[in-house]
Amino acid sequence: MKPAPFEYVRPETLAEAVTALDHEDAKIIAGGQSLLPMMNFRLAQPERLVDINRIVELGQIEKTESGIRIGALVRHAEAARSDLLADHFPIIREAMPHVAHVAIRNRGTIAGSLCHADPAAEWPLLVTLLEGEIEILGGNGPRKAKPAEFFLAPLVTDIEETELVTGIYLPLPDAPCGMAFDEVAQRAGDFAVVAAGALVCVKGGQFAEVRLGLGGVFDTSVRGSALEKALTGKPATTEAIDSALPLAVEDLEPNDDLHASAAYRLSLVPVLARRVLTRAMKVAAT
Repeated sequence: MKPAPFEYVRPETLAEAVTALDHEDAKIIAGGQSLLPMMNFRLAQPERLVDINRIVELGQIEKTESGIRIGALVRHAEAARSDLLADHFPIIREAMPHVAHVAIRNRGTIAGSLCHADPAAEWPLLVTLLEGEIEILGGNGPRKAKPAEFFLAPLVTDIEETELVTGIYLPLPDAPCGMAFDEVAQRAGDFAVVAAGALVCVKGGQFAEVRLGLGGVFDTSVRGSALEKALTGKPATTEAIDSALPLAVEDLEPNDDLHASAAYRLSLVPVLARRVLTRAMKVAAT
């Protein structure tokens, strides 16, 4: 099928984009990897498409005093190639090959992934794990949202129809740390059945900070808070990690679907958690 008729607007500034979104039925298009298939099947029939690809400032990756800002138009492949991101957040380069396929990574954008809000996608997990903020602009001015505020449910976010995501801000960790990412999918390029990311800081042979992010096991990406608390302050050893692994599944309520049962997903969580926590710990200890 082909999309229903629509008006096409291509602003060159953020102000023009916000003005263009002030319409009864307007949608942002950037990479188009989610929206265009839906339009072709007429599952989505926006009256106006607002193409933001000419807004140069949305395609930048910049370092600030306390973190890294990644513009909304940065493609997955660009994030994977960025030495700046690799130096400060190597987990991003590690995670990007898991995002769909080469063609999609070359075209799809970070903001598109965040706004699509699939609970098994990599970017929502990364922003949750790295305690980032989503930057949003609308007619009432700019605002920021933490992941827990932005991701409301599968495919549902706290963004108004007249707003657009302009980028994400990732604060630098307070101390040197190790990071690791892994996921299990039915086939390369599929959404994860379960995904896991870890950030670990080690000081004096003890876990100074532990973060565990999980995807595919709840309505949104989540943190393994109980495990994080249990490991913090404990000796940085694989034995300590193993003893805390049962806490990784605490309060998780994955769904059964065509790809995996809830029981299978729960069985994968401690396996992936052990992998990423152990690897991150070893990096942090070197």
